[in-house]
Amino acid sequence: MDLCEVNRKNVETQLGLRQNWRQFSLLVLINAFVGGMIGMERSIFPDFASEVFGLESHAAMLSFIVAFGLSKAGTNYFSGRFANRYGRRNLLLFGWALVLPVPIMLNFADSWAWIVLSNVLLGISQGLTWSSTVVMKIDLVGEKNRGLAMGLNEFAGYLAVGLAAVLSAYLASKFGMRPIPFWTMLGIGLLGFILSFLVSDTRAFVKAEANGKDLPERKGVFWNTTFKDKMLSSVTQAGLVNNLNDGMIWGLLPVLLITRGFELGEIGKIASIYPILWGFGQLATGKMADHFSKKWMLFWGMFVQGVAILGLVWADSIYAYTVLSVILGLGTAVVYPTFLTAIAGGSHPIQRAESLGTFRFWRDLGYAIGALVSGVMADQFGIDSAVILIGIVTLISSLIIGIRMPSWENRD
Repeated sequence: MDLCEVNRKNVETQLGLRQNWRQFSLLVLINAFVGGMIGMERSIFPDFASEVFGLESHAAMLSFIVAFGLSKAGTNYFSGRFANRYGRRNLLLFGWALVLPVPIMLNFADSWAWIVLSNVLLGISQGLTWSSTVVMKIDLVGEKNRGLAMGLNEFAGYLAVGLAAVLSAYLASKFGMRPIPFWTMLGIGLLGFILSFLVSDTRAFVKAEANGKDLPERKGVFWNTTFKDKMLSSVTQAGLVNNLNDGMIWGLLPVLLITRGFELGEIGKIASIYPILWGFGQLATGKMADHFSKKWMLFWGMFVQGVAILGLVWADSIYAYTVLSVILGLGTAVVYPTFLTAIAGGSHPIQRAESLGTFRFWRDLGYAIGALVSGVMADQFGIDSAVILIGIVTLISSLIIGIRMPSWENRD
């Protein structure tokens, strides 16, 4: 390879948000479509389960979240490994191809088993597509603006979740549960799939960053991220608990609001505030994660979430639920980009995709655990008891961060 060719490749793999803004912006847009797919289920599925399939058990009703969480969690772990082997772009395209049958299955399913199966496919797709966009953005920007990059990524994804939740609730209330909401979901999937063909793979950027990196490679990435490394494992448990409470909010908040006498349109608005604030808030909190203490951002974010969840039990008006949804959304916005920034910063570039995959495995396993535990608790002891339990667990998670996680400057 001659000198001109070397220089050309160095320019092509120059790290930085400004240097790669076109590719980065495309990935942000694609992740909005990824979020939109899951958002189309978020506010209408409890009503969909009872109205179309006659389900009354909360545990049975939440089985679709368990299926989604398990499949997404497992896929997250393997996507981290496969990203280096098969390429980020290939995983992104495969993930979109898998999800296209899901809206069709939702429209024509005549048993709840098909709904659960469709959410297995949706979970696998989300694991591949969202993981790919996260890893590629981190590859592109380098260390300086990693928090900002994750804030923009999660902003786009979760803003789309919230907006799609409002849209699906509106379409369901105006046209019925089927078929219009799920044909709209199919349109979102097709657009995301088509745009993904324009993406370029980013593995060359990983090699460029790894040159001269002092952080050592470590054996047993899964073990270190899960248990051994105090910083990585503290972040990982908080990620699991964050999505554990999100699984409960996703499945039980609409049911809780129904028992309080709210209508479907009101439920859609309340349920959408939390992910919309979660999304918008990350425009600021992502950049904050580049400058402020990651430990204390995580502590206060989890603590605020726990307090807001407990408050759901005693709220008695649409104003109170709106305020609590705002607080919950902002608390989640503080932790979400900080999770990914901390994991990425504490891992060697070559091992980063696998470490992020391990974190995302445990984080999204929280969906399944949260839905299962809160569903069983709601059936046995009532919805209020389930909400209180999840709120207490979230507060405990904040204490683990405060006690066990070292300050970023003192990490191993």
